[in-house]
Amino acid sequence: MRKGVRAILAASVLILSAAEISDAAGVVRIGAASNTGSLVAFVGVDKGFFAKHGIDGKVVVRNTGPELSKSLNAGEIDFAPTALAIVPVALERGLNVRSIVGFVGSSYIKPTDDNMLGIVVQPGSAINSIADLKGKKVGITFGTSADFYFQEILKKNKLPLSALTRMNVPPLTALSLFDGGGAEAMVIWEPYLTSILDKVKGSKIILRGGDHVCFCASMHAIPSNIYKDPDLTQRVVHAMSEAAAFVRDPKNLDEVGRIGARYVRGMDAELIKRTHKYWVYDMRIGKNTFVAFNASVKQLIAQKKMKKPFDPARYYDITFIKRTMELHPEWFKDLPGES
Repeated sequence: MRKGVRAILAASVLILSAAEISDAAGVVRIGAASNTGSLVAFVGVDKGFFAKHGIDGKVVVRNTGPELSKSLNAGEIDFAPTALAIVPVALERGLNVRSIVGFVGSSYIKPTDDNMLGIVVQPGSAINSIADLKGKKVGITFGTSADFYFQEILKKNKLPLSALTRMNVPPLTALSLFDGGGAEAMVIWEPYLTSILDKVKGSKIILRGGDHVCFCASMHAIPSNIYKDPDLTQRVVHAMSEAAAFVRDPKNLDEVGRIGARYVRGMDAELIKRTHKYWVYDMRIGKNTFVAFNASVKQLIAQKKMKKPFDPARYYDITFIKRTMELHPEWFKDLPGES
């Protein structure tokens, strides 16, 4: 009888201890955008990579990078990804965050990566080049990497913004507007770009990528969230890195497609699989990342969105991802090294 009571009491203590640990750790809210570029976050939660590293991770999905930044500022997200087209402007305006791990894009290898972006035009359109956009209505989501990309292309082609009509179009409504003829061209990222090509028969791409900008994002947080529990932060970086290795592995593509389709509204698994190839899932931060940051800042200054340079060393803290790379080289062995 006494042995039974002691066993029950011991089990109760274990259950209580586990509950206390869970309550103390709480839920870690991982921000993600509603596109194929956020597969690492989706897979990290669904496949249990966060749980494996002792984290109760939950994905919080927003439609765009600016929306993710607003949610981070509002305390709705603990760690959020943001792109190089967006974060330098916010940093100059006083945003206090540090980046600890990559999220998407090849900035560790080279300073430009925009193959997931493109410009699609209507079926039968006489638009065959950037010059042909003069006087046309072009749909785009303002303040995003697509907008950043488009303005850089216009500048290189000596076509002023005033020469055409830019329409602010949320990504979820881009297809319906384009299909209804409301825009003669659409500048957008994957998987929305391929979805438009599939559903609006005869539509065509006049430009994809071209290494004009770096649609590269990293995961950042406010310093108090990062440094109040460095061990937790390190485990977040571990989980992201291991999940990224899973996402990159071709043998997992079917499963990755199914997981992505559950998070990206209106997209099926086959579309997720087909557009996976346009993204680079590299969690590393290195010297080329700093080069990409500085190049983006220079472009943002030229677009009159920033006033002066910003030191990337004030933004990136590479200690966590460097530690992960040292402890787990197997998660990065398929990736090329720095150039």
